[in-house]
Amino acid sequence: MAESGTLPTGFGELEVLAVGTVLLVEALSGLSLNSLTILCFCKNPELRTPSHLLVLSLALSDSGISLNALMAATSSLLRRWPYGSEGCQVHGFQGFATVLASICSSAAIAWGRYHHYCTRSRLDWNTAVSLVFFVWLSSAFWATLPLLGWGHYDREPLGTCCTLDYSRRDRNFTSFLFTMAFFNFLLPLFITVISYRLMEQKLGKTGRPPVPALIAKAVPTVNAINYALGSEMVHRGIWQCLSPQKRERDREQ
Repeated sequence: MAESGTLPTGFGELEVLAVGTVLLVEALSGLSLNSLTILCFCKNPELRTPSHLLVLSLALSDSGISLNALMAATSSLLRRWPYGSEGCQVHGFQGFATVLASICSSAAIAWGRYHHYCTRSRLDWNTAVSLVFFVWLSSAFWATLPLLGWGHYDREPLGTCCTLDYSRRDRNFTSFLFTMAFFNFLLPLFITVISYRLMEQKLGKTGRPPVPALIAKAVPTVNAINYALGSEMVHRGIWQCLSPQKRERDREQ
């Protein structure tokens, strides 16, 4: 670990500052957009529907990713990891769990849209709550396994962020990586692609699958724009949240 005031080995001052700045911008933008989505869901009764519960789950998970990025940004700007080895394990667990929840929530949203548009039946609360519960329980389960010895959390090469230690090549980590990738990346991807393909065939137009992110920490902003802020109903909810006079008129009507 780099000491206070020193740079991580192999990195220059400008590189560390650039990483910290990018992480800070992504963290603040993701937190702002997803917090607005959560606020609107809580304040606007029109948005409290089973399908929007899936979007809320995505916003919560992406807010968690942004908080994780904020810690990484702080460490990068400090040029060291200040939270110790236990803090590294907590940071790795929290980041991995919210990333998995975000991926699975996106797949749940894709399935929910398929169910709504292709079966012409509304998603009920029991199904939506069960989906959200499963998404978070499954994500917590897989994120806990490295803490129990299958897989491992460690600092990234920069030394200011903790995640899965991909540098390991032993059988333990390889078996964890391939098993985890099947259930948490390939399976959700399959569900997402099939759902939008079926929607495309049913509706005769191109679906809108989630945008693959080159930088994982940018996913919260992308998701907030794509799923939450891209919804006409959420637009109305945001306007009502930000306009007190509009809320008063709606209550009078």
